Amino acid sequence: MSNTYGDWLRAQREAAGLTQQQLADMAIMTRSHISHIEAGRRIPSQEDARRLDMALNTGNVLSSFLPEQNAAVADYFEAARQLEQQATVIREFALSFVPGILQTEKYARAVLGMGFPPLDQIERDKAVVARLDRSQILRNPTAPVVWALLDEAVLRRPIGNPQLMAEQLNHIVELVESTRIRAHIIPFSLGYHPLLENMLTLMWFEDQPPVAYSEGLHMGKLHDAPSVVEALQGRYNLALSDALPLKESLALLKATAKGFEEHD
Repeated sequence: MSNTYGDWLRAQREAAGLTQQQLADMAIMTRSHISHIEAGRRIPSQEDARRLDMALNTGNVLSSFLPEQNAAVADYFEAARQLEQQATVIREFALSFVPGILQTEKYARAVLGMGFPPLDQIERDKAVVARLDRSQILRNPTAPVVWALLDEAVLRRPIGNPQLMAEQLNHIVELVESTRIRAHIIPFSLGYHPLLENMLTLMWFEDQPPVAYSEGLHMGKLHDAPSVVEALQGRYNLALSDALPLKESLALLKATAKGFEEHD
């Protein structure tokens, strides 16, 4: 997002002679949350903005001029990507294809090569590098804690060729078997489930409120309003409760990978 809002907040705080910690205490927020807003990495919820207005005696300026939340993925995913690097817990739901942090290079290249308008080779290479860079968070053996909830369509839909799909599914199997992630599959047989509309990422942090990121066709939205985040967490939990257990999910991943390996 444009950082005009964060810059203005910083100017008002400094004009009031307050440190980030002092403002955080007055607005019942964390210092890191204030820091992220001022740096342009977060948008305050309506309630946070109201409390900031009260603490800074700025009327309803911060509440009235919150940045527009209906921005394109290109703008808002960058904020979500930065938060992803700070998260202690990440819970992904994927409806159609493997989440970015779990993608292999070949799978990422195939996905990024199917967009419209098509990317040229240089743009595609840059996009692949950026996507693989996100997966580096999995090199830490314990943090963040990552759960992947996958619609069965993610496993069945052939992206690229069968060998590529087998490699991608086996990569997820390896992450599960090493206990680096948990993966649960929502089977086709379940029919409707609460996350059937689009993909969703939930993130928790050590020192700031949780957020959610939802994404559709050419659109993405970062949610940090507590009531919205709580509702999306509820949907995720409800869908997870109907998903296959870990052992059965792992067996399905292996069987599907084997089917691709044996494909003529």
